[in-house]
Amino acid sequence: MNSHDEALEVVFEGGISHRRKASLAPPPGSKMSRPENGRRSTACIVHSLLEKHDGVKTDDYAASYEGLAQEKRLDKDPHSHAEQTQHSRLLTKKQISDMAFGIRELSQKLQQIRLRLHVKNVFILGKAHDNTLIKHSRETTDWLLSKNENYNVYVESTMEDNKIFDAAGLLEKNPQYRGRLKFWTNELCANKPQTFDIVLALGGDGTVLYASWLFQRIVPPVLAFSLGSLGFLTRFDFDEYPLTLSRAFEDGITVNLRLRFEATVMRSQERENGSRDLVEELIGDEAEDHHTHKPDGTHNILNEVVVDRGPNPTMSSIELFGDDEHFTTIQADGICVSTPTGSTAYNLAAGGSLCHPDNPVVLVTAICAHTLSFRPIILPDTIVLRVGVPYDARTSSWASFDGKERVELQPGDYVTISASRFPFPCVLPLTRRRTDWIDSISRTLQWNSRQKQKAFTD
Repeated sequence: MNSHDEALEVVFEGGISHRRKASLAPPPGSKMSRPENGRRSTACIVHSLLEKHDGVKTDDYAASYEGLAQEKRLDKDPHSHAEQTQHSRLLTKKQISDMAFGIRELSQKLQQIRLRLHVKNVFILGKAHDNTLIKHSRETTDWLLSKNENYNVYVESTMEDNKIFDAAGLLEKNPQYRGRLKFWTNELCANKPQTFDIVLALGGDGTVLYASWLFQRIVPPVLAFSLGSLGFLTRFDFDEYPLTLSRAFEDGITVNLRLRFEATVMRSQERENGSRDLVEELIGDEAEDHHTHKPDGTHNILNEVVVDRGPNPTMSSIELFGDDEHFTTIQADGICVSTPTGSTAYNLAAGGSLCHPDNPVVLVTAICAHTLSFRPIILPDTIVLRVGVPYDARTSSWASFDGKERVELQPGDYVTISASRFPFPCVLPLTRRRTDWIDSISRTLQWNSRQKQKAFTD
């Protein structure tokens, strides 16, 4: 593949007249269509390839992902565009289906080809409090800066004054490093993710999850070196980093797109009438009332969304909705909604199924359900789930997103969960790609490991 210097962003067309509360965006041209946002396009490699894959230019699509700017406007003036509130940051059912199918098809093709990156800005991510990883970050930075005078290397801003990393010593060692050793902040990752051509993650799976948290929308390709304890997502041996990086930058990389979820917290708004029913407000007679809930932040997650009882001593009461249906009321410690990637994390610990990351599914697993019949369920990735706290619940619940950004859900609040239009691109080894996941669960979980049965003897 050639350079992807053009700034591109993919948006998906409407084409469906029926809208579901808090799940669907209005069709273009309607009275509720979103205003122009003036947002800069992105240089996301995935979106660039999606455009080439679909053969449709960005300008040919109707805008459908303007929720972030809209939320900020609503925060300033909650009385304006009140009818649009429920649609914030969410796509139509057709848009979700088309987007998920397009990403799956592209991911399959990407695993068969090499992408040649024009690398200039390299992002290094490691644990800033782990002295061993800081040494590895310094070693990698030194190697990259000495390897090519065109490389700029970004390390965490805390490394600037870190004695172990010794940024001043690096600059003194080679004055040519000056101006090429740079420092990233959370704000830079959030506002200008297209700055970076590739991310080098040094650590375990938690470091890869941290990369997903830093890059909430556009994610550069992530090449993960194994320096942690498990390693479902860390595919490369750090001891061979010079050879690995030389091959990646010179010969190209193979990328796998991991499905992420987009989760939006919806807050219940105060109303004059005293008696309220969450089921009625979401799918019942009150479903067309656009003033019941307001969005309060969105997160793109790689592993799972968990809604649990938090510090409350009693179990939670949780309502589960799928598209336009009320699935069930859950009495449990909580519920885990997992991506295929997250099937080996909290989902596994809660008794959920192991799932190959290429599967287009959503895994729903109860946490310590107070019933014998609540079995884990696997749903298509085109579904829109809503997990809420009923108004008559005894206590609040708490939501967490990849174990971060933990927020309290009061009675009446809920979380909407659907496939994200910003997948997570992982760099794969050029060999053994097909068996890598099976090898990882066998190695880390000792999957189906037992002493072999003896043969009969005469």
